[in-house]
Amino acid sequence: MTKFLHTMIRVTDPEATIAFFKLIGLEELRRFDSQQGRFTLIFLAAPGQDGIAEVELTYNWDPEEYGAGRNFGHLAYRVDNVYETCAALLAAGHTIHRPPRDGHMAFVKSPDGISVELLQDGNLPPAEPWVSMPNEGSW
Repeated sequence: MTKFLHTMIRVTDPEATIAFFKLIGLEELRRFDSQQGRFTLIFLAAPGQDGIAEVELTYNWDPEEYGAGRNFGHLAYRVDNVYETCAALLAAGHTIHRPPRDGHMAFVKSPDGISVELLQDGNLPPAEPWVSMPNEGSW
């Protein structure tokens, strides 16, 4: 039997990344500090998804540069209302790189540049300001 456990991403500011994912609806499940290894692991998941589909944030205590890593692709989350989720992200200072013009799909990036796809549960009718909002950067 094979079971998906988690996806790991390296982060430079754990608290900023946790705050970003909280806006999407993820919660911190557990945290582990390794004094010897000089890193912290933080596990997040949507409510009811612990042990099913988690995101592991790895924070290395010694500063390190991480490349863009476009070969990673993206994380994807279904949300109850893509417009409200994008509005909360915008209000918190995040860029909506691909706005939900179609009422169904948007892309944003975490504080460390990880592309995150937001998919509407069902479809919403196209609405402003999203319909007129241009793409910004890459996703």
